[in-house]
Amino acid sequence: MDTQWRDKKLYPALGIFTIFSLLYLSFNDNLNFTFPQIFLRQPCMGFVGVNQTRFVIKNENPKTQSLTFQELYINGWNSYWLMEESVWETSRFRVAEMLRRGGEMGLSVCRTWAFSDGGGPNDLQLLPGVFNERVFKGLDYVIVEARKHNIRLILSLVNNLKAYGGTAQYVRWAQEAGTNVSSSRDAFFTNSTVKEYYKSFVRAVVTRKNSISGVKYSEEPAIFAWELINEPRCESSSSAAALQEWIAEMAGFVKSLDQKHLVTVGLEGFYGVKKSGSVGLNPGKWAASLGVDFIENSSIENIDFTSVHAYPHSWINGINSDTRVDFLSHWVDSHISEAEKILKKPVLFTEVGFPSSMQKDGSYDRNIFLKIVYDKIYESAKKRKAGAGALVWQLLVEGMERYGDQFSFIAWKHPSTYKLMVEQSCRLLNTSTRGLTHEKLIQKNPCLANAS
Repeated sequence: MDTQWRDKKLYPALGIFTIFSLLYLSFNDNLNFTFPQIFLRQPCMGFVGVNQTRFVIKNENPKTQSLTFQELYINGWNSYWLMEESVWETSRFRVAEMLRRGGEMGLSVCRTWAFSDGGGPNDLQLLPGVFNERVFKGLDYVIVEARKHNIRLILSLVNNLKAYGGTAQYVRWAQEAGTNVSSSRDAFFTNSTVKEYYKSFVRAVVTRKNSISGVKYSEEPAIFAWELINEPRCESSSSAAALQEWIAEMAGFVKSLDQKHLVTVGLEGFYGVKKSGSVGLNPGKWAASLGVDFIENSSIENIDFTSVHAYPHSWINGINSDTRVDFLSHWVDSHISEAEKILKKPVLFTEVGFPSSMQKDGSYDRNIFLKIVYDKIYESAKKRKAGAGALVWQLLVEGMERYGDQFSFIAWKHPSTYKLMVEQSCRLLNTSTRGLTHEKLIQKNPCLANAS
């Protein structure tokens, strides 16, 4: 045996392999080279596409060179903090734990931030076109870990809010560079310099090669979709046309870089002034003055699916629970109906947030409101309609409470909500995978064993 090894001159190769292995295991967070990718085993995943008003997974069989489509209805969640907590080796385990626990609940899609704009040590974009590689490697880790647990990611590319820099930071950068630009955040949608800053950032993210897996983001099936902006709103309703043009321009730009992934806007679902018949469905008159319009913004050609948020407790003040229930019920129904009949695209409720307060009868607010959304999504899925899924805002793990708000929670510490979420995962998965063998599905997702 020793002679064979010497004759084949495999000892030197074995020695080199051993040295590289030890270096990688000891110093992988600090090394500047990428370890050979053949040693990273990743699950096979199909890319997600759209077939009329439904999401489908496109599964390729390399042996037969055939392509099959499986319908996908989504139960998912938000954890916006994943990239930030993946920057340091000491906190990455919490990201892995969140994705693992999400997978155990049968959740299939997680929405998270792929942006952090400013000059801080943990910001992804330090200046326009200047990036923090250490933070980028954190995003690399999030994507690899998501794929490991069969989770797909919606990656949001900029914040309309001030948190993590947002559109206001882009405007400040342009002002600091001497550009003649208005101080209004609406300049983000109109100023040519600011728009080039955004495109530069998008290009860097979408075309990046993952430092861990070696897979380009544009070729990564664990990415479900690119979201152009989180919750776009205009400071003036007169900017509505500019926002519409911005969405069309940026959606086309993303598609020019990446033809494999879906693109969505990041809307809250408010109706504009022109849609007089639907304004009554808004949570208040203020919503029609934000320069956004669910139908008009979503109808743009390169927008593959539309999104809606739901926060009846923060949108509508000073009313009783029954009124909020009635609003939420009509809010979900109207958006599913319009996505089906007018837009002819899937609609994903990408943020649904409810507090954990308790009713007089002992029932939890969160469960009451979440069940309304879940039941309407399930009824739509059974009929193969446009209601494609919902993502809870937001899930945490122990130690991440600082990222929380009144709608955040650790799911396994709320058994009744946990049970509700798992049941939704199971019945949507049963609907999505109708026609496949039950035994095969059980191996992929144990929740099917108890699905109704």
